[in-house]
This record gives sequence, structure tokens and C-alpha cells, in this order.
Amino acid sequence: MPELTHRRSVFIVDDDASVRDALSLLLSLRGYATAVFASAEGFLGALQPHWRGCVLTDIRMPGLSGLELQAALARQAPALPVIIITGHGDVDAARQAFKAAAVDFFEKPFDEELLVQAIERALAGLAAAAPAGAPVRTAAALSPREREVMHLVVDGLDNRSVGERLGISPRTVEVHKARVMAKLGARNLAELIRITHAMPRPR
Repeated sequence: MPELTHRRSVFIVDDDASVRDALSLLLSLRGYATAVFASAEGFLGALQPHWRGCVLTDIRMPGLSGLELQAALARQAPALPVIIITGHGDVDAARQAFKAAAVDFFEKPFDEELLVQAIERALAGLAAAAPAGAPVRTAAALSPREREVMHLVVDGLDNRSVGERLGISPRTVEVHKARVMAKLGARNLAELIRITHAMPRPR
């Protein structure tokens, strides 16, 4: 196992051996020291106080989930930032991850360059942010109704619930949501949550 006191260490936690191997190879070629674990329990059992770097974890695993691992690390090793990767992402999981200070949240298949940028932010101690070179995205481009829809969707409400809250039809909600995604450049709800995470909420 590599020297894990180095700040460029990445701890990969995933129950899929092919994913672990692929990520380890990718990141090793990028100059990172990597260590792989098949479960959250295995990682927590091996965890040492002097380890430095960041944790890259799947959500759905036998035993403890990635979100439960994130919560455990917040108590046991708060100096290790967490990036979530999942093949089963949803708005609730993304919202929970970001509220617990995840650096980023990726759905498989993911962009390797964006993942590396997230790892660099994690190692630099930075919170979730737009990728380097990306346009600055703010709610200023949205209409008042689009902003209302955006915040309710990010809060986890479905189209019907948003429509009931705002007095509009679910179909109209879907239209507003599509416009929000297009204006902010979000490909999915996880990206929308990432983009809106740092936006000031209206009072």
C-alpha cells in the first residue's frame, strides 16, 4: 500500500472490483497515490489518524452506504474530504451528500477530467464549485418563476408537488425545469444541485 500520509492520496471505496481497478489505474496515471477498499467497513477498519488525501466512494454498497461512510468520516476523520460516485444517483442522495459537505457528486458514467478537477479541489480543501474554465452560473439568468421551481426541485419535490405549491400544472413545472437546466448548463439533477449549492437562497 502506498504512503498514505501524502496529501495526493485517493482512497477508493467501491464494492465493484472492476470500478476499483479502473479508478485506481486512471488516478495512478495522473500521479495520485491510491488505495482501494471493497466496503465502507473495510475502509473504516483500516483508517489511520495520519492518513491524508480524499475519499472517493460509491453510494450503494453491501453494509454501510457511501452516505453513511461520509457521515462516519465527518466524526472520525473530518480532514478527509469526500467525493461521491454512483450509478444510482437521485436528487435526495445528491442533496444529502452536499448538505454533509461532499466536494462533488458524480453519476456514472462520469467525465474523467471533471473527476480529476474535483479531486484537486478536495485536496486543496475547497468545497463544491464549477469546473475550471466553466462559465459562472447564477440565478440572475432565471425568471422569478424559474428560480422558484429550481429551489423546490433542489429541495426534493416532484413535479406534482411543485405544481401544487405554485398553483401550476406538473407539465408547466416540467417546462420551467427544462429551461432552468438549459440556462444553467445542468445535464441532470445532481449537476443542478451542485450548481445551485453555492447560490444564495432568496429570503
